[in-house]
Amino acid sequence: MPARPSRFRTPVGQRGFALLIVLWTLVLIAFIVGHLTAAGRTEVRIADNLASNAAAQAAADGAIYQAIFNLAGSRTDRRWTLDGNPHELRIGESRAILRLADETGRVNPNQASAALLQALVRAAGGAEQNAGEIAAAITEWVGTTTEQRAPATVLAEYRMAGLDYGPPGSALESIDELALVRGVTPALLAALRPHLSLFGPAEPNPRAADPVVSEALALARAAAPALAPADATTDVLVARIQATARGPGNAQVTRAAVVRVDPSVPPGYALLAWDNEIE
Repeated sequence: MPARPSRFRTPVGQRGFALLIVLWTLVLIAFIVGHLTAAGRTEVRIADNLASNAAAQAAADGAIYQAIFNLAGSRTDRRWTLDGNPHELRIGESRAILRLADETGRVNPNQASAALLQALVRAAGGAEQNAGEIAAAITEWVGTTTEQRAPATVLAEYRMAGLDYGPPGSALESIDELALVRGVTPALLAALRPHLSLFGPAEPNPRAADPVVSEALALARAAAPALAPADATTDVLVARIQATARGPGNAQVTRAAVVRVDPSVPPGYALLAWDNEIE
């Protein structure tokens, strides 16, 4: 006698549908696991990169302070020369390359005379016919001009140049501010920038000057011999320090600082600028 069909037996169509649900559930679980795994790997890579960058940054900062301590040391014969040549340091797992330059060899537009600024414009390739006018405009802007003119006259000249402002008569806060001075074009500012500093003396140190500043000094002295600076030596120096550190994972960080080393001031030095404050 044939067996009677059980009333509890699942139809074939329903069994196939249940299997499909199980398969899709497994696919969904596999997708979630894969996504979480990939996200975890990404987070680990990000954390590794952050740690590598932090190590390189700490190494660059440490290298700058190592340079400061070297320059502030009592043994002047052991100081690194401010000649731009590289000095290599190992700090932990990072390697840092230091370069030191003498900031006193640059022209300080906040303190330089009109004669020196005019000579620098000429030496940097600016138009000779209006170099004197540009130099006078800079000294008016920073408030060092020796030829006081009526404010209305100065403002009128700026209006004629299409500018709706006039010189503030105060020191520059950044080299970029020179772009606001009447007659200073972007091309001229780009040519002047490598030879300018807001941290140098009124008269550049000729022994630390680059060829353009040296030419400017020669031109200015020819026009005004009294400009020639005294050749006296001093224990006070101003250095521009740049450190490029490569840490683990090839992370690379560059830091820069300007420091004045003066044995008469505790702790023997003063940080004048750090990173984006440098001009």
